[in-house]
Amino acid sequence: MKSKFSLHAAILGLGSLIAVSQAAKAAPEDYEFQLVENEIKQGDGATVSIRLIDKRTGNPVADAVVFATRMDMAPDGMETMTTPVEAIPSDESGVYRFKTNLIMAGGWRFSIAAKLQGETGTVESRLVLKAVE
Repeated sequence: MKSKFSLHAAILGLGSLIAVSQAAKAAPEDYEFQLVENEIKQGDGATVSIRLIDKRTGNPVADAVVFATRMDMAPDGMETMTTPVEAIPSDESGVYRFKTNLIMAGGWRFSIAAKLQGETGTVESRLVLKAVE
């Protein structure tokens, strides 16, 4: 009888452990990219800084693997006007920096996608910024 009870308790404990570990996993919706600045000086060598936060805690998220970026002028009705984006080092945890050429003043859309270690799914965002003279 004792061994049957022990086995039952172990199965219940394992079930609880699995439920807790699944609850600890976050979904892509639990993370958010935010512009550090909404207005960026127009021109070649413009730097766009993006912060990635965990919305559940408000803490910055470091070490994301950014694998897709795109900068276009969709906010001003010119989605086909694009410019290259290059990742550059950042000295602030959870902040990702990119160098680009904002060739025109106006509205720009920065699309970004990243994977986070230990999480499933992809964190994606489309952020609108303004290039100013």
